[in-house]
Amino acid sequence: MKRDLRIVFMGTPDFAVASLDILLQHKYNVVGVISAPDKPAGRGQQLQQSAVKKYAVEKGLHILQPEKLKNAVLIDELKALEANLFIVVAFRMLPEIVWQMPEYGTFNLHASLLPQYRGAAPINWAVINGEKETGVTTFFLQHEIDTGNIILQEKIKINDEDNAGIVHDKLMQLGSELVLKTVQAIEDNSVKEQAQSNAPAKHAPKIFKETCLIDWHKSASEIHNLIRGLSPYPAAFTYLNGKTLKVYAAQISGIQREAAPVLEHIPDSIVRFSTDNKTYLSFKCTDGWLDILELQLEGKKRMKVDEFLRGHKF
Repeated sequence: MKRDLRIVFMGTPDFAVASLDILLQHKYNVVGVISAPDKPAGRGQQLQQSAVKKYAVEKGLHILQPEKLKNAVLIDELKALEANLFIVVAFRMLPEIVWQMPEYGTFNLHASLLPQYRGAAPINWAVINGEKETGVTTFFLQHEIDTGNIILQEKIKINDEDNAGIVHDKLMQLGSELVLKTVQAIEDNSVKEQAQSNAPAKHAPKIFKETCLIDWHKSASEIHNLIRGLSPYPAAFTYLNGKTLKVYAAQISGIQREAAPVLEHIPDSIVRFSTDNKTYLSFKCTDGWLDILELQLEGKKRMKVDEFLRGHKF
């Protein structure tokens, strides 16, 4: 006999919208949506709604936007919804009083093949580390973050030129389908949980500005992966005449360039480059050259390298 599910969905960015959408498409009873509070953004500091809230408003869903998740008012509101399943996709860490509430538990969608890449930025770090595959995992929440029993997993390949944005979009779609399969298994009472391995695993900590600074003393392959793993956001960067130069796309050069002048002094680093001022801008790495394909100089728009060189002569 199928369980009668009453679902509360928790999420904030675009990545979570696909999962909420697929649940509604399949007529599941989403009795509430929790998303981040509206935040001021842009030059005018206008209040902006999260992607999940915008979607929930369009669909006429009941929305909660608590500042604090242990708030007694929120707990009372959740109890009043009488939900028996909570689903979390790209949201904050939940307190135990919340995730233990529903009868059928709380499961999370994580954008990696757990136990690999636990943490805030699994997509970025999988690409930065040059992984050839990644995937999505659904698991029941436990005390330690991203450690609960696995419900389902799906894999995808990471192609050599895929950046974090491309992998994000692949996993967003794959993840929504996995959320649906997980809900169907819970509905049918056919879930077979599996404990996560205790073997050493790579981690996916939050990305900070210092993570994004390119170290030209590394190999062309390592730097290429860093650029891919941080594109389109927040973007790897170096410096040009004291200004930040973001790099969105590059390729490992098969050409040995001419000896390059000093471009910029960075602490513990001297950056060298080569250009014909028309078609290419290449940076010296420890084992070769990296051709920049798309970039953005501080104060300028994002552009292809040939367009950049038309307006910037070295």
